[in-house]
Amino acid sequence: MPDGARDMQVHSSPAVAANAEGEEIEVLESTDVLPASTEDQWKTLFDKGGRRSVRRGGLYRLAVTVGEPHPLMPVASSLICSIMYDPESSGFISTERFRDLLAAHGSELDPHKLEMLLALADANGKICYQDFVNLMSSKRSNSFRRAILQGSRQLKGATLREEVGLGLSQRLVRHVAYETLPREVDRKWYFDSYTCCPPPWLILTITIAEVAVFMYYGLQLDRWVLQVSSPGFLRGALPYHPRLRAQAWRFFTYVFMHTGIEHLGLNMAMQLLVGVPLEMVHGALRIGLVYVCGVLAGSLAVSVTDMTAPVVGSSGGVYALVSAHLANVVMNWSGMQCQFKLFRMAMALVCMSVEFGRAVWLRFYPPAFPPCPNPSFVAHLGGVAVGLTLGVVVLQNYEQRLQEQSLFWIFFCVYTIFIMCGVFWNICAYNLLDVKLPPPP
Repeated sequence: MPDGARDMQVHSSPAVAANAEGEEIEVLESTDVLPASTEDQWKTLFDKGGRRSVRRGGLYRLAVTVGEPHPLMPVASSLICSIMYDPESSGFISTERFRDLLAAHGSELDPHKLEMLLALADANGKICYQDFVNLMSSKRSNSFRRAILQGSRQLKGATLREEVGLGLSQRLVRHVAYETLPREVDRKWYFDSYTCCPPPWLILTITIAEVAVFMYYGLQLDRWVLQVSSPGFLRGALPYHPRLRAQAWRFFTYVFMHTGIEHLGLNMAMQLLVGVPLEMVHGALRIGLVYVCGVLAGSLAVSVTDMTAPVVGSSGGVYALVSAHLANVVMNWSGMQCQFKLFRMAMALVCMSVEFGRAVWLRFYPPAFPPCPNPSFVAHLGGVAVGLTLGVVVLQNYEQRLQEQSLFWIFFCVYTIFIMCGVFWNICAYNLLDVKLPPPP
């Protein structure tokens, strides 16, 4: 051992490094300390080793960061003594040594995570270091997913539905997992990792805002059914009107306006029943992306195909979420374990059909104030198109990085091209085609 290592002061955090044959031990300076949780300790033990490993003669030297004195020093020593590196420099740990490690220290891990590690070991025959780090870091890689799904051994533990003694909140999380995720390993992963921090705030906030705006206009217009028939309905700053399309915010804010309580009720029911569970699983960022893309696609679709009609209602965003979820259910029909899924899917399609039929009827119903037509129904179709493309990719890749999915970039590029064409159409086509627009409200 070098003299400088022997002289190291106690207050610095040392790292013990040993080669596979135990020929030498050296001390490396480090300012890192082990985190408090057991899983973070495991991650630190392996992650530091992965970043500081040096290849020597076909072997890996592993530097394990351990605070001194620290209760995990025996664990670190056991790891140093028990881990055997691949002599062929393949970057994998042998299954036998990995299983010995789990047998010695597996009780420190979450049982569901331990179950997945054992399935991974049996499926691959060897363990990739990066897959292990991804697991301990709660960053699941595609190779980890494939190793479990395509492995020769199925997960034999009890399913999440069979677990007993769960509290009310845990039962709710389990219910959401079975409602939205098609694979048992994903459901267990979600059940273990969900902390309700942050809560599903996005869909709830949008819903509260839409109800508040509807109540305001209901009191202002003194009308709750078919508010669109009131002369002041389209005069606000929120609805999209073809004469006012230069006010770009209207392509988004029209979602807060609804033609009546029947329109609001159907949209809010679908938005809450589908959107909140999806946000609990996939997060506000992903669900917000699908929702906003559906909203913008809906208004642009109207401006391209129904050029004289205004737009109100949240149907573009709602239909993007619902169609993405229904498509995900159909594509993973055998894996989805939600109760009465056929009946519930039929009811969802009935609600969507009723709302779409109401919108079509209203569009061709004689307007109360001609020549301005009633609001268009094309926004529904724009939302469905987004849901069946971009939305499906988002829901299919639970806990996977979207930027690593080629299909996501394909659909995102197609969507971007559509947005650019829609903007160009709104700038040029109305004048070139000499469209006779209704007067401003």
